[in-house]
Amino acid sequence: MPLRTRLGLTAGLLLALALESSAAIPPPEGFLSSFSLQSDDPAFGGLSAIEISDDGTRFTALSDRTRFVTGQIDRDGDGHITAVQLDPMQPLRGKGEAPLAPGRGDSEGLAITESGTAYVSLEGVPRVLRYEDLEGSAENLPTPPAFSRLRKNAALEALAVDAKGQLFTLPEDVADTVGFPAYRFSGGAWTVAFHLPRDGAFLPVGADFGPDGRLYILERQFHGIPGFSSRVRALTLNRDGSLAGIETVMQSPTGFHDNLEGIAAWADAQGRLRLTMISDDNFLPWQRGEIVEYSLAAPKSPAPAG
Repeated sequence: MPLRTRLGLTAGLLLALALESSAAIPPPEGFLSSFSLQSDDPAFGGLSAIEISDDGTRFTALSDRTRFVTGQIDRDGDGHITAVQLDPMQPLRGKGEAPLAPGRGDSEGLAITESGTAYVSLEGVPRVLRYEDLEGSAENLPTPPAFSRLRKNAALEALAVDAKGQLFTLPEDVADTVGFPAYRFSGGAWTVAFHLPRDGAFLPVGADFGPDGRLYILERQFHGIPGFSSRVRALTLNRDGSLAGIETVMQSPTGFHDNLEGIAAWADAQGRLRLTMISDDNFLPWQRGEIVEYSLAAPKSPAPAG
């Protein structure tokens, strides 16, 4: 969600000072590295979602201004990122050849299947689009009435697709104090599979299914001048998509990372489960666009409960 309307110039400069001081904060358990992204492309920025190849060398990232970018990741012998080559930013199209119409954008979530079919969730006019190819035309998935009732600028942020091709999407915030509805698209219809319980002031902004079959939810909390803290919770789902269990697997101190909004879960060559996350710089000079990586224990074989 863009924070441009919340941060004035004075607050932004103070935030920049807070982010610079993050180097003195001890890294959380599992932290591997962070890599700053740089580009001369004037359309570059606002990266809100990421998908990564099985070997961790290629990625697709989504901007919240209805554009996407692909790139190559170079790594050293330990798997740490040493360089990133970015391709040109490309526009997301609507039903035809033209780019998505202004006012119907704010693309936030990205999910790509093994076959290459891509799905994009949008927040401005809450809906999910389907692309056989991200460079091609879009198809609108059915939009349930519940989507139109979602809060403005806090709608469909997180999007993931499971091994069976079922989509799961969550709004960033809702009036419900119990939890966040997780909408599942299966059999041509949306239903509420479960509610993600609220825990503190964290809000869900990204999601991905890992090789262990769990659904990894990236959550963010904005603390004002001190900056952001991030958390990842791993969800075990029953076969019907309902929630069976929750485990917090990563949490960063305030100010250690910038505005992490996208997540990809994958297994590296050593069998470690990696969480690759990307930050949204909101097109502001005092924020950072970066790729951040953590490692977890070796992934288990997928074993849905129920």
